[in-house]
Amino acid sequence: MDVKFQDTQANTTEQSNSTKQLLDSKPSVTFSVAEAVVKILGDMGVQYAFGVSGGAIAPVWAALHQSSIQVLHFRHEAGAAFAAIEAYFASDRPVVVFTTTGPGITNALTGLLAARWEGAKVIFVSASTSAPQRGRWACQETSTYTMPSAGIFTSGQIFHYATTLESSDELTEVSRRLALGLEQPGGFVAHISIPTNIQTSSLKTSLPRVTLSHSVATVTEETIAECVRLLSEGPFAIWVGFGARGAAKEIRQLAEKTGAAVMCSPRGKGIFPEDHPQFVGVTGFGGHESVLRYMQEQRPRRVLVLGTRLGEFTSFWNPVMIPRRGFLHVDIDPKVPGTAYPSVETFAVHSDVRLFVKALLRCFPEGLSLSTPLSLPRPVHNVVHRRMGDRVLPNILMNVIQQLIVEGSDALVMAEGGNSFAWAINLLQFAKPGRFRASTGFAAMGHTTTGVVGAALARRGKAVAIVGDGAMLMLNEVNTAVKYQAPAVWVVLNDGRYNMCEHGMMYLGFQGVDATIPQVDFAKVAQGMGADGIRIEREYDIQAALEKAMTSPSPFVVDVLIESTSPAPIGNRLDSLIWQGATNY
Repeated sequence: MDVKFQDTQANTTEQSNSTKQLLDSKPSVTFSVAEAVVKILGDMGVQYAFGVSGGAIAPVWAALHQSSIQVLHFRHEAGAAFAAIEAYFASDRPVVVFTTTGPGITNALTGLLAARWEGAKVIFVSASTSAPQRGRWACQETSTYTMPSAGIFTSGQIFHYATTLESSDELTEVSRRLALGLEQPGGFVAHISIPTNIQTSSLKTSLPRVTLSHSVATVTEETIAECVRLLSEGPFAIWVGFGARGAAKEIRQLAEKTGAAVMCSPRGKGIFPEDHPQFVGVTGFGGHESVLRYMQEQRPRRVLVLGTRLGEFTSFWNPVMIPRRGFLHVDIDPKVPGTAYPSVETFAVHSDVRLFVKALLRCFPEGLSLSTPLSLPRPVHNVVHRRMGDRVLPNILMNVIQQLIVEGSDALVMAEGGNSFAWAINLLQFAKPGRFRASTGFAAMGHTTTGVVGAALARRGKAVAIVGDGAMLMLNEVNTAVKYQAPAVWVVLNDGRYNMCEHGMMYLGFQGVDATIPQVDFAKVAQGMGADGIRIEREYDIQAALEKAMTSPSPFVVDVLIESTSPAPIGNRLDSLIWQGATNY
């Protein structure tokens, strides 16, 4: 692997200065550990706590209710964690997930792993069994006698930082570690486990407070000069990922200044306007053929990669995506560049994307256009006219969503794993950042069906989830949305099957599998939980139903009977599975 890492300099002060431990000036005030932890979290900017209660976490739960933090009580711990992730991205503020012992912890782990993959800042606060009761079969016992410690209660692949708080004396160090994690660029997922008896114990020291000083990594002038030299050698393309979402303005300026073609990852939709003449399409899962045509017919000299891991859903590790002279890869995580394409020459830069692009713009010569004389290929969105029938074509539904929701509102649009991913990624077009969300890395079913509630609450406005019937049955928080009157909308692609699995198995050569689901009337289910709901059976009814959902102040489920035989644009994912050996041919 030919990966050249460039030295970086961070505009940080010394750790002792950037994270200052201050003693509370009123030592006469008595705090319990639970109250102290909650106050520390509030001082760190936490506004929302998502979770499910239980006896062992009762003191922390009570302290949350008595604080300025809004407590959102969910129906399942995984749903709470998914909602917390989306609340973080909607508000750009750290969030808390809380659970009780045992199954409360294990139920939340899927969502917490998703938080790690998505790059969210989430602090998980759980209960554990008090020391005198450990090993004695306490109810939902959580200790080394009953649960594995490594990975769940220790730092590792799930949590950047994890510890069990066994004494109030440890609070100062725990506060410092949390502060350092929250101030670092990128995501941070922590786990603080507090035995029940410690939650109610009194602080033995003054309440610690933490002052955060955010810092970002920036590149040296020498590195920028080398980047300018490399990119000036000939036409290059820009590959935009979700990690570049804070640099939309600068990326557009760079593209227009240099004439570079621009493509984006599925999560990066809208960071660069999809209606811009220099946009060649979305890469990877649900992506556009125009990208591959551009890379084959006008193969750029280099590709400037900004804030994407280039993982399977973004690139499928397709050799067609390799430029003639390799990648110039910028990421806040120094481990990312060179990972997806280990044999390709990669000039790696460890930096915040926005600061990097701003520095690049200052140094790029004026009047230097590197655009190709050939016109750039553009994504094709076939228009299919409505028809009379008892089922709705997915592309017709997406066309109405585009006009009514994407272009006609400021709502956040989210896509669930499965065919919903593919239809939304391929057919919806976004001209602004912050309008589209999808979890394409961990890609857990149920992420969006529950995450939409957290997004709607945190942004205090409409959030629309495009989901499948399988995901909706697996996990949803419609009842929670009703309790808090979250302005969430679910558009359910209801075809009575795990459609992506059914078509995928046939494509891979496996016959005789059953992926059907007894068809559910989700409108009636929604109404039974206190939400509004409407069922769509004909294409001519789509617009009126969506208009009603978008104007409703209440949670709303739009149940769409989808025509099941229309193949979603998932062929590249299936070809990748065949390449990996998942085939019967």
